[in-house]
Amino acid sequence: MSTPLSDRMARYLRADVQGMHGYAVQPSAGLVKVDTMENPFRLSPELRRQLGERLAEVALNRYPAERGNVLRQALARHAQMPDGCDIMLGNGSDELISLLTLAADVPGNVVLAPLPGFVMYEIAARHQGLKFVGVPTTADFELDGPAMLAAIREHQPAIIYLAYPNNPTANLWDDGIIDAIIEAASGLVVMDEAYQPFASRDSLERLKRHEHVLLMRTMSKFGLAGVRIGYMMGRAALIREIDKLRPPFNVSVLNCEAALFALEHVDEYARQAETIRAERAKLFDALAALPGVQPFPSEANMILVRVPDAKQLFAGMKARGVLVKNVSGLHPLLANCLRITIGTPEENPQTLAALRGALEELSQ
Repeated sequence: MSTPLSDRMARYLRADVQGMHGYAVQPSAGLVKVDTMENPFRLSPELRRQLGERLAEVALNRYPAERGNVLRQALARHAQMPDGCDIMLGNGSDELISLLTLAADVPGNVVLAPLPGFVMYEIAARHQGLKFVGVPTTADFELDGPAMLAAIREHQPAIIYLAYPNNPTANLWDDGIIDAIIEAASGLVVMDEAYQPFASRDSLERLKRHEHVLLMRTMSKFGLAGVRIGYMMGRAALIREIDKLRPPFNVSVLNCEAALFALEHVDEYARQAETIRAERAKLFDALAALPGVQPFPSEANMILVRVPDAKQLFAGMKARGVLVKNVSGLHPLLANCLRITIGTPEENPQTLAALRGALEELSQ
């Protein structure tokens, strides 16, 4: 049990922060880890050797500077950034969300996003004392167009977040509704494409057409979750203002070099993504064949499934050596839902076996 904060110390910290819950990370040692949407593949031994030799030559006695700019340029080419746009780096997408919210910290401003969605949109807004408005999706996790447009008219949000594909539901939103939201928005619309390597569509054309659209991506799902590189593209004048809030040297030289190495071997990561997409299709079909299990269509590296009892099945799978994510408490629409990350061809059968075993135990 943790020791409570003393009254002497508590008086100097924000009361709302003291009332918050921290972001929980489940211990995963010894388990098949399919709970946090990581790319399950490592590089080959030869590429790991090359990367190690390269990192050994990095000047750790110097602050990161030029290499960060080199990485920005490499990511801009990789993402095919349009003319007139610029790019900024974050220590993961989480930092970019925080910086963007900080930039929009004007009294009366509102942050809006569909729910269920990525929890950091609301957390970042509340950290800055901004009002967060969540608009429920439909029962099948599609955008509720009329409700979204009504919320935009009522609240005139400074920032609208649209995860594409969404987390934790893994679906791509209806493009017609997205375009209507962008047309209706007077503030910024952030297309969060963390799972773009696994999706069939992206929002690059929206970035080209609209000055108030920002496109945010990450290298975490690409295969570098441990490196923490997020990036955001938008009109150069807009990125310039937000970038003023970025801490100097927020991305380490080791992270920069690892990311540059990955971009030089993009074909290897593309092959990994192709394997993940193929495994996703097989896992979806296998899940759909299980009694009482309803998988939802996915364009990400995860599958959301509705099960008879999420709490019991989460525990049953964990007891069988497989860690998934119980998302049933995040929103009423996610009642009895688990989120399963796509693992390796060796891990996915273990995940299915654990779920089958937990289902059999539940039915006894």
